[in-house]
Amino acid sequence: MVLNTLFPVFAVIFLGSGLKAAGFVSREFFSSSDRLVYYILFPAMLFWKIGTGQPSSGVDLSLFAAALCAVLLVFAISTLYIILSGMPTFQAGSFSQSCYRFNTYIGMAIIQKTTGDEGVVLFAVMIGFIIPVINLLSVSILIWFSGKSYRPAEKLRHLVRAIITNPIILGCFAGIAFSLTGLALPLFIDNTLSLVSMLTLPLALISIGSAFSFSKIEGYLLPSVAAAMCKLLLLPAAGLFFMTWFSITGPAFQTGIIFFCLPTSTAIYVLSSQMNSDTELASASIVVSTLFSVISLSAALALT
Repeated sequence: MVLNTLFPVFAVIFLGSGLKAAGFVSREFFSSSDRLVYYILFPAMLFWKIGTGQPSSGVDLSLFAAALCAVLLVFAISTLYIILSGMPTFQAGSFSQSCYRFNTYIGMAIIQKTTGDEGVVLFAVMIGFIIPVINLLSVSILIWFSGKSYRPAEKLRHLVRAIITNPIILGCFAGIAFSLTGLALPLFIDNTLSLVSMLTLPLALISIGSAFSFSKIEGYLLPSVAAAMCKLLLLPAAGLFFMTWFSITGPAFQTGIIFFCLPTSTAIYVLSSQMNSDTELASASIVVSTLFSVISLSAALALT
């Protein structure tokens, strides 16, 4: 099951890397594809999945509580590491994000294969609640170690913009709102969103692969490996502890353990660039975390 689930996902990721390396597809294509997935296709898929499907056991917010506790614990430990290790402030924001941000595209692809629509809805609802918290932590740490004197209004503006302009959050909450109405989508719209869903994840995975460059690891091996250990070892351990604490079982447990073992998000590069943190470290962390996640996700699938 582990091979059957992970191989297709990582094969498509490395297809994207190969296409870029061979020059078969232009850089403009990858840039446009990434924007299309992030701003339109993936939010539409989340809206459709949440709005038209509900877990048989209902949405249990204890999964969100376990995720919140685990993320906050890793945030605190990674911040302590930044301070005690004497990490340059320019790298601190990128490192911190690498320790707890997660790749939603890979998560959705794997959960869809392992738990079906029930797990997809659980995952979508959970990330709708946890992404605003993660954005708050990310923006806070980037401001804290920026070396700039941000006025309170500026801090608030950065935070609000990171949340209200996030298409994934908007797609999740639109889906939740629609599901609460009890209405059904017209068949032609349902069929359209079904086609969009089929297109979304392959394009997203190819886009992830196109950002791969092993040369980016040079000079950043130690902090990127340290971040990967936080993301792929410490966070899953904390997540497993809190899911046991909250007595989470069944599809919610399966969804949760996969969530905790996901590699770091490619979005850390964008936010690091916007807020003057080390984009080279962000790139290295993305590559290292994605490669090592083969091990963590294999362990997660073995547990489920």
